[in-house]
Amino acid sequence: MDGWFIVGILLFFLVVIIIASGLRVIRPWEVGLKIFLGKYISPPLKPGVHWVVPFMTQVVRMDLREQTWDVPKQEVITKDNSPTAVDAVIYIKVVDPEKAFFEVQNYKLATINLAMTTLRSVIGDMELDEILYNRAKINATLRQILDEATDKWGVKVTAVEIKEVDPSPTVKSAMEEQTAAERQRRAAILRADGVKRSQILEAEGAKRAMILKAEGERKSKILKAEGERLATILRAQGEAQKLRILALGSATLDPKSLTVLSFETVKSVANGQATKIIFPFEFSKLFESVSEYVGGTKALREHSPVDYQSLEKLIGEADKVLGPIPSYEEIEESLRKRTEEEGEAETSEEDIRKLLSKKATEELLKENE
Repeated sequence: MDGWFIVGILLFFLVVIIIASGLRVIRPWEVGLKIFLGKYISPPLKPGVHWVVPFMTQVVRMDLREQTWDVPKQEVITKDNSPTAVDAVIYIKVVDPEKAFFEVQNYKLATINLAMTTLRSVIGDMELDEILYNRAKINATLRQILDEATDKWGVKVTAVEIKEVDPSPTVKSAMEEQTAAERQRRAAILRADGVKRSQILEAEGAKRAMILKAEGERKSKILKAEGERLATILRAQGEAQKLRILALGSATLDPKSLTVLSFETVKSVANGQATKIIFPFEFSKLFESVSEYVGGTKALREHSPVDYQSLEKLIGEADKVLGPIPSYEEIEESLRKRTEEEGEAETSEEDIRKLLSKKATEELLKENE
């Protein structure tokens, strides 16, 4: 009984070991390819726990996730004979596990080698400048070529990205010099453009300043001419009024009064600082007349005084004789209005002189009347 018991225990453990060795666990991102005695048994095993015949069945797990592989850096001669080191990264995904295992010995190694040769071929057909600024085109070309080539292996290339393009040191130095020269050219163009704009602005400013200066001088001359015109008119009017006032006052004077006024004139002239004085009459006659008046040897001509009403009948009313005398405010307002008128602003100096001459002529004619 003891021997059979031991044998039973051994058989039990043997069965457990055989059953356990046939268990296969497929994870969620995998599928299992079952090969029994050298023959593939389809369909592939899905994620989960499966039991296969132990010691006679091989289960190959295939990863269905997207994988990222580096393409080693390699030196490539571009179309314009520039040595350049290029590396890349590719993204692939197994879409057909059976082809990826049975159609190629190692799909990972095959895809990387194919990417290296394709990259060398594509870069060799392009110039260095095109490689540097047109990486998107290179990536698209590589992805299309690799995807078509790996389709028979059950592998899909989802993306290809160029990681680094490293030209040789000599080419780098030449590129740096070219970039520096280009930037210097742009800087020179910008400086020249700035100088041109500055000169244009200065010329425009000078032109504007000259225009404003000329306009100011023109208005200044116009205002000066207006002032001179008003001053001339006022002086002429004052002289005319002075003469009329003298004529009005002298109507009541007799010869004796005129002689006294003559002496007053001589007194005012003597107060001057001139060393030579010229008088328009003879002093001996003046003194002789004064002596006769004072001594009474010469009889005075009878002179009847003229009353105010008689003077008005003779020469007219005093307000009309004297004429209107404008105030300072009226003169200033008249000047301002004239300067604001555009027509008067365009009046030349010659026209102003003609106008003043005409005014003076009219005043003289009125005096003669």
